[in-house]
Amino acid sequence: MNKWYIENGDQGDIVLSTRIRLARNIDEYPFPDKLDEKTKTEVCEKIRDIMLAQTAWNFSYINMKDLTKAQVISLAERHLISPDFASSRSGSLIITEDEAISIMLCEEDHIRLQVMMAGLAPKEAFSVADKIDNILSSQLNYAFDERIGYLTQCPTNLGTGMRASVMLHLPALTRCGQIGKLASTVSKLGLVIRGAHGEGTSPKGEIYQLSNQITLGISEEEALDNLQSITLQLVAQERAAAEKLMENPLEEDKIWRALGILKTARILSTDEFMELASLVRLGVRTGKIDYDIKKLNELSYSVQPATINAHAGKDLTANERDIYRAEAVRKAFE
Repeated sequence: MNKWYIENGDQGDIVLSTRIRLARNIDEYPFPDKLDEKTKTEVCEKIRDIMLAQTAWNFSYINMKDLTKAQVISLAERHLISPDFASSRSGSLIITEDEAISIMLCEEDHIRLQVMMAGLAPKEAFSVADKIDNILSSQLNYAFDERIGYLTQCPTNLGTGMRASVMLHLPALTRCGQIGKLASTVSKLGLVIRGAHGEGTSPKGEIYQLSNQITLGISEEEALDNLQSITLQLVAQERAAAEKLMENPLEEDKIWRALGILKTARILSTDEFMELASLVRLGVRTGKIDYDIKKLNELSYSVQPATINAHAGKDLTANERDIYRAEAVRKAFE
């Protein structure tokens, strides 16, 4: 089965993906950082039994301790788990075969349910998350306060417990020096823009995450509408900036040089690949290059360091990974 991230959804030339994440806790138990291993297992298995009984989705259950270090980090590279969850190697993961739905158990909260879809699809992704959330809430006693909303370990998630985000490729706005100004503007509208892996991360390949900051005193529908509206405005600005950028022959030359390197390189680091792939993606979007954007989407996940190690079944050196990466990229551009 194809993974969700290979697809190219609505506004997919700029909006790579949409993610809806819901944080939930079970009222009878303390937050995960206060649980011993036996009780954590009890919580995980309680949720596991509910989800594996659902026939609408093909869920698998994974105990994080059963995975290798490379497999765990690979999950974080593919945005299926958080870096903190990968570091702790504690708790469990419930996941569908296409990786569109994943549920971290006993991370910061008892339940971190996330649904990911290609392109701009906040309401569609929320609809799926809401169905699963309703199934869980019908069999679990959620920690909920009538005045505050869903109770979560981190106060910034109180209320709806929902984080809605989109992954955006913004090379033209980056090169025009507009990201700082945009970050200031969207923060006034209840959103935050940062690196693809969230808070404290830098953008690689000119890919950014735009997400809602406010979860208290606002409905899910209002948050989703706000995200959709601001995203479409950023898309329009990026397209206009790209059109202007392509008037410069030097910028177009960078795109063709990037394509040439990806087709012929024998050694390719992660950062170099992301930088070159960003240029090629811009070239495809502006009609300079004819290439299947789905192949770029797949490469962006499959050639990450830990994912390469997991595929190889052993820990490769950095140089070995760079050689492996270059070969995989050359084949993709044949």
